[in-house]
Amino acid sequence: PSIHLSIYLSIYLMTQMSCRDLFSEAVNDTGSTLVRRMEICVAEAEKRSGKNAVNMQETFTVYLIETRPMDAVAEGRNPAPDSLWRRYSEFELLRNYLLVTYPYIVVPPLPEKRAEFVWHKLSADNMDPDFVERRRIGLENFLLRVASHPVLSNDKILHHFLTEHGWKEVVYETGFQAKADSRIRALSATFRVRNPDKRFMEMKHYSDQLQSHTSQLLRARARVADRLYGVYKVHGNYGRVFSEWSAIEKEMGDGLQSAGHHMDAYAASIDDILEEEEHYADQLKEYLFYAEALRAVCRKHELTQFELEMASQDLISKKQQHEELATGIVRTFSFKGMTNKLFGQEAPEQREARIKLLEELIAEGEDTVKEKTVECEEHVERAWVDMQRFKEQKDKDLREALINYAVMQISMCKKGIQMWSNAKECFLKM
Repeated sequence: PSIHLSIYLSIYLMTQMSCRDLFSEAVNDTGSTLVRRMEICVAEAEKRSGKNAVNMQETFTVYLIETRPMDAVAEGRNPAPDSLWRRYSEFELLRNYLLVTYPYIVVPPLPEKRAEFVWHKLSADNMDPDFVERRRIGLENFLLRVASHPVLSNDKILHHFLTEHGWKEVVYETGFQAKADSRIRALSATFRVRNPDKRFMEMKHYSDQLQSHTSQLLRARARVADRLYGVYKVHGNYGRVFSEWSAIEKEMGDGLQSAGHHMDAYAASIDDILEEEEHYADQLKEYLFYAEALRAVCRKHELTQFELEMASQDLISKKQQHEELATGIVRTFSFKGMTNKLFGQEAPEQREARIKLLEELIAEGEDTVKEKTVECEEHVERAWVDMQRFKEQKDKDLREALINYAVMQISMCKKGIQMWSNAKECFLKM
């Protein structure tokens, strides 16, 4: 099943765009991004123990971020990198800040906090060394994604995160937390937009499909990995049988023992193969999580459009009230109009005061509509540009990852054929 999957992926990918390196292209296209000015890496991970906010002992992992000015590297001076340790929760804080500050950008996702879509021999423990190492690679990838983005890369808070130990005070001083709480309440509210932008509706559907198809591919890959693991380990049984058989055979003993060694080596190779496969699975998982970031941008558009529609509707209502008061003609049924008919018209002074108040409210409403119109138009314009950038990035990345995965599968199958050819030679010499 794995070679069939590889062939299918190869055929599919040949129809997509040509493959170029993401980060080098981002540098060329975006000018003065941070990756052009600074060398960034997450060099290592370390397990530590300490007390948390409620004074309880806990074990956690910290990651060493190393940075070095790119001009110094270009000049051959090669100075020692600046370094500091960050917890995963600090990466989360940075990303939350970026989400709130740049709602029109598809913010790169963080690697998973706990393992998902794993084959049964891989530990799902978030303290497992292999998982921590994969997460270290994912965190470095996150920083490179952000540092190569034409907008995010120039954010001062990002620079503080990479270079300053007391960066948390700086990010909290921005007041983003209050905006974050407001954003969560707004995005979780239920509302219906009357005139949504069709492009964003299509993009929302696109993000749903991206998440659905990617999760299905990851589940299929996990099932294939389980079956592949079983097939390879069966060869380990062959190796044991041939080795034991060689002990009781005189003329065929050497050939059986050699064949057994080939089988043992083949069975042992599956662990490295599946570990390499997990690297490609992590690349797919990144875009599984990207789908949620894409939906957040679409949801923000819906929210700004809804606020614009509500402000416009409220302005129309106030203008209608003003017209009715000014002309004395009530065009729509209202409780106020009914009471006027029952108890008589209000005094001229009261009527003039209400007209004046409505005029002030209308002026405020017009300003609000203008403000919301500009906000909505800016979000649409900026978000659409960034979403198109994201789609191009996605096509390139997934094409490269899946082609490499297919090449790896073909190489694996060639090694299997070679193993059986070697075993066949052993049998022919008996």
